[in-house]
Amino acid sequence: MKKFLLFILLLPAIAAHTQSNEHKTLAIGSPAPDFKLPGTDGKTYSLASFKNSGIVVIIFTCNHCPTAQAYEDRIIQLAKDYSAKNVAVVAISPNDPKSVRLDELGYTDMSDSFNEMKLRAKQKKYNFPYLYDGDAQITAKAYGPVATPHVFIFDKARTLRYQGRIDNVEKPSKTPTELNTRDAIEALLQNKPVPVATTKVFGCSVKWAEKTSLVKKGFEEWAKEPVSVNTIDEAGLKELIKNPTDKLRLINIWATWCGPCVTEFPDFISINRMYRRRDFEFISISADDPTKKEKVLKFLQQQQASNTNYLFNTDDKYKLIEAIDPKWQGALPYTILVEPGGKIVYGKQGPIDATEIKRLIVDNRIIGRFY
Repeated sequence: MKKFLLFILLLPAIAAHTQSNEHKTLAIGSPAPDFKLPGTDGKTYSLASFKNSGIVVIIFTCNHCPTAQAYEDRIIQLAKDYSAKNVAVVAISPNDPKSVRLDELGYTDMSDSFNEMKLRAKQKKYNFPYLYDGDAQITAKAYGPVATPHVFIFDKARTLRYQGRIDNVEKPSKTPTELNTRDAIEALLQNKPVPVATTKVFGCSVKWAEKTSLVKKGFEEWAKEPVSVNTIDEAGLKELIKNPTDKLRLINIWATWCGPCVTEFPDFISINRMYRRRDFEFISISADDPTKKEKVLKFLQQQQASNTNYLFNTDDKYKLIEAIDPKWQGALPYTILVEPGGKIVYGKQGPIDATEIKRLIVDNRIIGRFY
């Protein structure tokens, strides 16, 4: 866990080094590159869309990045505070969603596809245009954002006067001491020089299209992971539900003969790959006849289920039901989310809504959306 956190903290520096060799950041004094991008509100936007604004604030951000999520509410407040002062705030997602690995989604419930951007904008009630540049990334290449979020502020003449961070504190629970974006806006509103025209930025690297090979590599690595299934008795099941670990535990009870179980199982594999580097674990429990262990294992291998898998060791399904959750009526599939100490915070008989599950996981106090 410590090694993973160190890797995460080093990502911005790695991103900055890589980016400097790929897509140069727009220099102060440069004219604003034009664009034509679709927004989550169904409109198409260009620089001309903001011709009546004295200042244009363009923020390259995205759905999945924990730093971007940490600044969401501050961007909303920024747009609210300056809308009456003729300042336009515009967000652009530069990421190619095909270049985002599942294990880069450990702090989010959504990746960076245009449809997911629409969901995030609706969920957060964005009061600014949220534009998609993930297909061709022409706008991102012209501006050269280092990480998400990265701010570019243009004056009335659409000359770049500031580029850098929003402020100097990522966590929303802490108070920043340097409000760089706001300071730049205030200076321009008063026709004064921007006090600090450029800062470094902290956040996730831009997912350029050429990084799709890393996504492929991830799937190749996961396909090589060993898959196994062990039998478990009634006492073992009860201990699982007690969850004496410090992890949020997602448990799915399924069977090879259950159509809905088989259909939804890939969602659990994706969820596990997203969150398993966090304080999270996925456990599957097969309700198949214990004599069908080879059939169960074959299915799990096909699914590349390298998580913890169990097969209930008796054919008494009522013991299985009572050991898992007395509230469960017995129909498959059945899924529960268990906090450390055994508190069941979610229980669903029937197929899950994968989007809902991911949101419940990342919003749980054990996991969270920020570093």
